[in-house]
Amino acid sequence: MRTGIATVCLSGTLKEKMQACAIAGFDGIEIFEQDLVTSSLSPEDVRKMAADLGLTLDLYQPFRDFDSVPDDLLAANLRRAEAKFRLMSRLGMDTILVCSNVGTATIDDDSLRAEQLSRLADLAGDHGVKVAYEALAWGKYVNDYEHAHRLVGTVGHPNLGTCLDSFHILSRDWDTAPIEAFDADKIFFVQVADAPKLSMDVLSWSRHYRVFPGEGQFELAKFMGHVVRAGYAGPVSLEVFNDVFRQSDVERTAVDAMRSLIWLEEQSAKWLDANAPAGAAANGAVVSGPAAPARRRYPMELATLPQVAEPAGFNFAEVKAADTAGLEKLLGQLGFEFNGRHRTKDVQLWTMGHARVIINEQDPDAPYAAGGASAAASGSVGSAPAIAALGFDVDSPVIAAARARQLKAPAVPRKSQANEEVFQGFAAPDSTEIFLCQGNPDGTAAWIGEFGEIGEFAEHSDLREHPGSGKGLAVPAPGARNAVIDHVNLAQPWQHFDEAVLFYTSALALEPQPFAEVPSPSGLVRSQVMLTADRAVRLVLNLAPVIQQDGADAGTAHRKTYQEHIAFAVDDLVATARAARDRGLDFLQIPANYYEDLDARFDLDPAFLATLRELNLLYDRDADGEFLHFYTATVGSVFFEMVERRGGYDGYGAPNAPVRHAVQYDHLHRLKRIT
Repeated sequence: MRTGIATVCLSGTLKEKMQACAIAGFDGIEIFEQDLVTSSLSPEDVRKMAADLGLTLDLYQPFRDFDSVPDDLLAANLRRAEAKFRLMSRLGMDTILVCSNVGTATIDDDSLRAEQLSRLADLAGDHGVKVAYEALAWGKYVNDYEHAHRLVGTVGHPNLGTCLDSFHILSRDWDTAPIEAFDADKIFFVQVADAPKLSMDVLSWSRHYRVFPGEGQFELAKFMGHVVRAGYAGPVSLEVFNDVFRQSDVERTAVDAMRSLIWLEEQSAKWLDANAPAGAAANGAVVSGPAAPARRRYPMELATLPQVAEPAGFNFAEVKAADTAGLEKLLGQLGFEFNGRHRTKDVQLWTMGHARVIINEQDPDAPYAAGGASAAASGSVGSAPAIAALGFDVDSPVIAAARARQLKAPAVPRKSQANEEVFQGFAAPDSTEIFLCQGNPDGTAAWIGEFGEIGEFAEHSDLREHPGSGKGLAVPAPGARNAVIDHVNLAQPWQHFDEAVLFYTSALALEPQPFAEVPSPSGLVRSQVMLTADRAVRLVLNLAPVIQQDGADAGTAHRKTYQEHIAFAVDDLVATARAARDRGLDFLQIPANYYEDLDARFDLDPAFLATLRELNLLYDRDADGEFLHFYTATVGSVFFEMVERRGGYDGYGAPNAPVRHAVQYDHLHRLKRIT
């Protein structure tokens, strides 16, 4: 599949955009007219630069408000068009996008439109230019792609075809199946964009909320499947108007864009295979047996990626900090056991049941961590504790890592010595490092043997100062012996939230769920759950409001890191909480008003409600089951949550989230006032 992108998708100058597109690996680009008009590069410079970068110049766009006009305006439009055709000759481009008229159309007459488009095609032919006519979703008289195609057919000119734009088609809920009947020679160009499903006028939706494929809710694989079946073999180009993308780093956005097309190509191939005619494979499916039919071929060949199963579960979570004393104390009080130090790295292993936490206490400038996390992970260089890395159990780490690399994920190596586990790793958009582990059927991990005996812990003077840690030998409460990592909550930078959703969808096969918005004292927090089908992996991505620092840093570009957490599931939360309290755990203090409201909503048994209040436990219930949980105080940007799921409860205690946010906010600001 030939890939392309419109320069309007990216920030920066035309030169910077072209360079970023080449670095990301695009085959070609669309030149958005404004980018050329405002550029210091001459058309000849742009042409040469594209050739030097290995980019084709596929489309000049947009040419607006041409058709459905009176004769005097048509003459002016033809003069304007001829000037653009001459410009395209200097650029070495042969295709222009002409949008259906929005602003100046006054005559609703298809025969007149066909006549005017015919004159435009004649003029274009004189200059060796092809015109791709596109039905804008808000076009005054032509807003349906089939209508545009009929007009092209009526004209019957070799220099006039149509442009199919997924946004203009899918935003109007048009059926895409008719595309298959189109003459492929009349499909001059295909543009793709995704978008969240919103209730608003289509123009505003288009201009501000388009996203790259895989980051929205459109059925783009189905759209592309019909395009491929029609026989189209030209560029598939991104045209995404998005306020965030045009403020973000140009190279990073270009890589995200390229990842989205790689993902779309694979999903389209899967759609074709799943919807192939009976007894036939459409695009790469293997049909075995003596009677296997020949695979049907299309002019556009769609590549697929190495296929991997979704992760089987969390293998570990890693937290990094220059000063780890607070983390050590907190884990000990929760009932985690210290399992020693790594034999070659300055890291510790703490476990509770099958839940494993690595504390990385390396020099902030050191290049590698225990699980392979780099010092730069999660922005934790020289900072307070922060989540740095996550390990996942997968069937084949090598194959899964190869898939991630093809999806443009930057590799993160792990410095290993003899007889040490070799982890496959790559960095997520927020710099959290992801490591792929070969999990054992019994839930154990081979790399645990790289950590020393527990007895070595006795020499760790820092931990001896924490009575709650019990020298790391705390015995977990009976209800915590089968503990696992239930979910991990990661804060995402505002400009990379959509990128993160696509990344975890494409690289780790996690399924995004409908997002929710949670109120907090700092503003609304957008929460996006990503999970496996069996819920063994639950990853929660939060688009958190930016928190301005007070005092000397007020008014500067510096921002505080938003809080993140790791949640552990246990069998008996009440027993776990009592044991943690006895070890001196500092619980997040829940206000009395919460329990009064809880009683009003659920009419709980008074004794049970008293237990919740006594232990600062939160509670939720739905038709499928119950959910109990509590939170620890925050250390750096990290806190922990302990949960118990009863019955088929599948949520995260969403009604309690505003309480947690408010208490944490109040605690943070009280600390500021004290200091």
